[in-house]
Amino acid sequence: MTITTLSSRQFNQDTSKAKKSAMAGPVIITDRGRPAHVLLTFAEYKKIAGAHTKIADLLAMSGIENIEFDVPPLPDLAQAGDFS
Repeated sequence: MTITTLSSRQFNQDTSKAKKSAMAGPVIITDRGRPAHVLLTFAEYKKIAGAHTKIADLLAMSGIENIEFDVPPLPDLAQAGDFS
């Protein structure tokens, strides 16, 4: 993984270079010499952010109607209270 550092001015003048550099690793964009922003590919962002798949997205998958799913019955955990 290559880390690239660009000033805000360089980033503004050559955005395509920054995007190409992000394919190899994070691009740190500085303001007055201090790190201010990080440019990542969306795939890398998803890995870092730990994007979780939503149940609605899984249920919307094609072919889901052909999956057999048996849920075992759960034991009854409720018990009568003893008020003596």
